[in-house]
Amino acid sequence: MHNLAYERLKARFARIAALGEAASMLHWDAAAMMPPGGGHSRGEQLAALAGLAHELLTAPVVEEDLEIAQSDGAWEEANLALMDRAHARAIALPTDLVEATARANSACEKIWREAKARADFALVRPALEEVVRLQRETARALGAALSMDPYDALMDGYQRGVTAADVEPVFAAYEAFLADALPRAEAIQAAKPPPIPLPGPFPVEVQRMLCRSLSERIGLDYDHARLDESLHPFCGGTPADVRLTTFYDEDDVSKALLGVLHETGHALYERGLPEAFARQPVGDAAGMAAHESQSLIVEMQACRSDPFLLFLGRELHAAFGGAPAPYAPANLAANWRRVARGFIRVDADEITYPAHVILRFRLERALIGGALEVADLPGAWNEGLRKSLGIVPPDDARGCLQDIHWHDGAFGYFPSYTLGAMAAAQLMKAARMAEPGLDDALAEGDMAPLLGWLRRNVHGKGSLLGFQDLLRAATGKPLDPADFTEHLTRRYLEA
Repeated sequence: MHNLAYERLKARFARIAALGEAASMLHWDAAAMMPPGGGHSRGEQLAALAGLAHELLTAPVVEEDLEIAQSDGAWEEANLALMDRAHARAIALPTDLVEATARANSACEKIWREAKARADFALVRPALEEVVRLQRETARALGAALSMDPYDALMDGYQRGVTAADVEPVFAAYEAFLADALPRAEAIQAAKPPPIPLPGPFPVEVQRMLCRSLSERIGLDYDHARLDESLHPFCGGTPADVRLTTFYDEDDVSKALLGVLHETGHALYERGLPEAFARQPVGDAAGMAAHESQSLIVEMQACRSDPFLLFLGRELHAAFGGAPAPYAPANLAANWRRVARGFIRVDADEITYPAHVILRFRLERALIGGALEVADLPGAWNEGLRKSLGIVPPDDARGCLQDIHWHDGAFGYFPSYTLGAMAAAQLMKAARMAEPGLDDALAEGDMAPLLGWLRRNVHGKGSLLGFQDLLRAATGKPLDPADFTEHLTRRYLEA
C-alpha cells in the first residue's frame, strides 16, 4: 500500500510536470512567435495551466499519500522529499493567487516590451505595481508556511537551500574585491594597444548558420532543439524539446554568437538530465544557480578561454572572410574579455557583471520587503549603479527597464547569476584537474572531455543533491568564491 502511494505520487507529479512543459512552450512562443495581439489570450492560457497544476498539487489525496508513501534507494528518497517540499510550497498559496499572479506576470511582460522600446517607465509602472503586490503576497504566504523570511521564501523557489544571509557576505566580499580589481584591470588594459574591431557587416543568415553549427559542435543535438529569435535571449522548452533564442546584429557578431554559446550551456544541462526520472522532481535541474553555472562554464570558462578562441577564430574567419588579424585569438580575447563600466547587465564583462547582480538583489529584496516602492525604482536603480560602478544610466531603457525578470514576476532569481558564475569557476578548476587534456581538446573545438565530466558530475545528478552538496561531490568543497576571484585575477589582473 505504501509503495502504491508513491506510485500514485509519481503519476501525479508527471502530470504536473507535463502541464509545466506546456506552459514553458507557451512562454517560448510568446517571446519568439506570438503576434502582439495574442497577449491577453496567452495570459489566460498560462493562468489556466498554473491553476490546474496547483490544484493537482494541493489536492487532499497528495497529503494523504505523502504521509504513507515509502521509497527505496537514494534517488526515490530524494524524489519523495522534493515532492513534499513542492506540496508544502503549493498549499501555502491559494489557487486564485496563483492564477492572478500568472495573469499579471503575462500582462506586465507584454507592456514591458513597449515600455523598454520607448524608454518609458511610466507606461509599465501600474502593471509592475500589480506584479510586485502579488509577489509580496506570495512571499508572505510562503514565508509564514515555511518559517522563512518572505524574500528567502522566493529565493528558495529558484535555488533551494540558499538564503539572503548566505548571499550577503559573498556579495560584500566581492564588492571589496571589485573596488581594488576594477581600477587595476582598467589600468592594465589601458596600457595595451586597443584591439582591432571585428569587421562587419556580419550577414544575419551567416550568423544564424554559424551559431547553430557551433552549438552542435559543442554537443547540442538539434533533433531535440531549435534556435529562434527573441528580444531577450533565453533557453526554454523541455529536456526533450529545448528552445534557444537569440537576437542578431549585423554590425556585431558577438551578441548572437556568445549568447547562443551561453544558452547552449543551459540546453546541454537540460539534455543531460537523468531520463529515468524525467518529469519527476528529482529529475529536474538542481536549481537556477546550478543552471547558471552550466551556461557560464560553457560561455565564459570554456568558449572565452585562450584554447577555444584559437579554434573559434578560425571558424569566424572561414565564415566571414577578410583579413585574418581581427580573428587572431589574442585579438578576440581583447575584444571579448574587455573590462568596461557599462549600463547593460547582459553586455557586462566578468568583473563588473556581479555588480549588476548585487544591485538587483538589493533592490528586489527592498521591493519585496516594502522598503522600496515601484514608483521609486528608477531613482534607486540609478543611485545604486552610481555607487557600485560610478555611472548613471541616461534613460530607463538602459536602467531599470533593461531586464525582463521582474516584469515577468521573477523575484529572488538574480542572485543565481553570480552564484552560478562562482560555481562555474570552481567546477572548471575541478574539471581541468580530472581531465588533463581538456584545454588541448578545446583548442580543436572539442567540448567532449568537459561535457563528459559535466554529464557525470552535474547533469546526470538531476536534483539528487542540493547546490552545496552538488559542488562538494564534484569538487570536494562547497561554494568557494576564491576560485572565481582567482580566475578573474589570472584572466584580467596579470599583465
